[in-house]
This record gives sequence, structure tokens and C-alpha cells, in this order.
Amino acid sequence: MTSWFKRLKDGLKKSSTRISEGITTLITHRKLDDEALEELEELLIISDLGVKTANDLIQKLSKKKYNQNITPEEIRAIFAEDIEALLTPYAFPLIPEKKTTPFVVLVLGVNGSGKTTTIGKLARQWKEQGHQLSLVAGDTFRAAATEQLEVWAKRAHVPLEKAPSKDPAGLIYDALQKATERGDDIVLIDTAGRLHNKAALMEELKKIKRVIQKIDPTAPHATLLVLDATTGQNALTQVKVFQEAVDVSGLIVTKLDGTAKGGVLVAIGQQFNLPIHAIGVGESIEDLHAFSAPDFARSLMGLPKG
Repeated sequence: MTSWFKRLKDGLKKSSTRISEGITTLITHRKLDDEALEELEELLIISDLGVKTANDLIQKLSKKKYNQNITPEEIRAIFAEDIEALLTPYAFPLIPEKKTTPFVVLVLGVNGSGKTTTIGKLARQWKEQGHQLSLVAGDTFRAAATEQLEVWAKRAHVPLEKAPSKDPAGLIYDALQKATERGDDIVLIDTAGRLHNKAALMEELKKIKRVIQKIDPTAPHATLLVLDATTGQNALTQVKVFQEAVDVSGLIVTKLDGTAKGGVLVAIGQQFNLPIHAIGVGESIEDLHAFSAPDFARSLMGLPKG
């Protein structure tokens, strides 16, 4: 079986190639002067690392190697080390706690972010770890979301609560009652992601949270936002919108294999100080994996495993 690092490195190839080739073009046979630093900073910004992150990385590089001859490989190694240090505080795997009532996971994300697939993969992984769990199709506006979740529920052999015409909050309330009666360890709840009408979305999410807390005042125990890496800087806007609606507790970043914008994950970590629980680099269940700062940083810079 292909190792996770190999899958991650292959998945980040578009992002790492853009950065690596850019560094090589800029730096071959020249000193690290002001002009070179400025050009490197621009490269990091267009690779979606964000203005602040790019500036911080360049300042650190300048302190270490200003006006010295430097190879592209050295620059990539320094960037990888600094990105690892920046992201390490946010690398937390999501481990459901054992509770007397179910561990409730509320999953947010715009349509097309990979939210429903991520729920399915988490369900399958947790089921294989021996947890008893159920899924709730709380995105009652999109029939395709329910159908997709149904496929994953069957694959994972877990019950799915659905009611296409029902108010999502009512469906979730009933589902949590049933899960409590069954003695489920975990309940994974899908939600609608209609960013074009932020006010309605926020009100619905607040209502869902209130309803969940009628069953268990400490829930939801995890509020996950699934972000599509291919949207680049738009992912930052999504975090902000969902943070305003409900307290996001952690992030999952998907579709890193389909983009040259993988650097956005670094910008997200630095800007929002939220745990990054897992990342996705493909369609199979093995392609959703706990986030590792060293593996990500080295893959982004096209370097071998440290």
C-alpha cells in the first residue's frame, strides 16, 4: 500500500512544483539580496500562502541568509522548517472522547467543499476503530447530499437519519434522541452550506445548535469546517463566515491533490489559530488523514520525508 507521505507528496505536486520551479528560476546563481527576497515573497503570495505568512517567511529567511549565496534547495529546506514550526501548534487529530451521551460532531462547509464525502470517510474510519455511530442528513435542501451520505452510510454499515422535506433542526433533534437510546458513541451531522444567503445560513446553524443543546447542553462536542483547498484565498472568507455563525472548533482541508493553491493551508493556520484535524488528497478512504505539520511542510516544498 502506498504510504501516506507518498500520497500527500503526490497530491501536493501542483503546489510544490509551482513553488519549487519558481524558487529555482529566481535564485539560481545569485545572492539573496533585496530584489531576490521581494521576488520570493511575491512567489509565496501567488502560491496562496497569504501576505502575512509570506512576509514572515521572508523576514526569517533574510535574517538567516541575507546577501549570501544560497541554493534553491537551501531555500526550500528553510521554508519547510519555518512552515512546520508555524503549523505545528495547529496539528491536532480529532479523537472522539468517550462520553455517556453521544459525541456530537457538527460538520459545516459550502456545497462542493467535500463535506459529505468527508463525513463518510470519518464514519468509515471510526467504525473500523470500533465506535458505534450514526449519520444525520441535515442538508435537507440538497437531495444529492442525502443520496451521497446514504452510499457512505451503507459502506460503513452505520444508520442514517434522513427526512428530505423536514426542517433540519427537527430531524437532528429526533436523530439525537434515537442515537442516545441506541447508545451510540458518535453522531456525525451534515448541514447545508448556502453561502450566497449568509443571514439564512447563520440563523439555521444557530437554531441547529440550540436544538442540539436541548438534548445535551455540552454539545456539539466538535464543530468541523470542511474547506476545499482549490478555492485558495476564498477559503479564508469561508472560515470567517462560519466562525460568525457558530464557533468552529477545527478544520479539515480537502482536495489538496487538485490544486496549486495548497499553500492556503498555511495562511489559514496563521490567520485563524484553529486546529487542522485532517487533510484530504483524493477520493479513497485512505486519502483523508490526520494532519502532520512536518509531512505537509516538506511535501509543499517538494522535499523528501524528514
